[in-house]
Amino acid sequence: MPFRHHVLNAVTTDLYSVQIYPYDFFTDFNPNAEFGKWAAVEVSDLSAIPEGMESLILPGGLYAVFEYKGNPQDGAGAFSYILKEWLPQSGYVLDNRPHFEVLGAKYKNGDPESEEEIWIPIKIKA
Repeated sequence: MPFRHHVLNAVTTDLYSVQIYPYDFFTDFNPNAEFGKWAAVEVSDLSAIPEGMESLILPGGLYAVFEYKGNPQDGAGAFSYILKEWLPQSGYVLDNRPHFEVLGAKYKNGDPESEEEIWIPIKIKA
């Protein structure tokens, strides 16, 4: 957050919390397993990446989008519902692409009135 103002070509003020999980992360779930985590903003182009920052291009595809309202620190229940209840009953399976949350204007870290979008990469169950 302290370096966000160094990004000169941001498209919006939205922030993104991006997770890149290993291929088998959810098959053999281990809460101590490592994964990649990015704090990101959407930019219009990659021509002016500030020193010390990297670019990340999210691959396109189908996503299930969930609106979450509540304290972000209490979000584990929402993810549990999505992965353990909604997904198995849906007709979709997880796709091996980044997961992310969009932290827009209504996002308030630590506030029970906070709102965000949860984007889960999916594909049609074969």
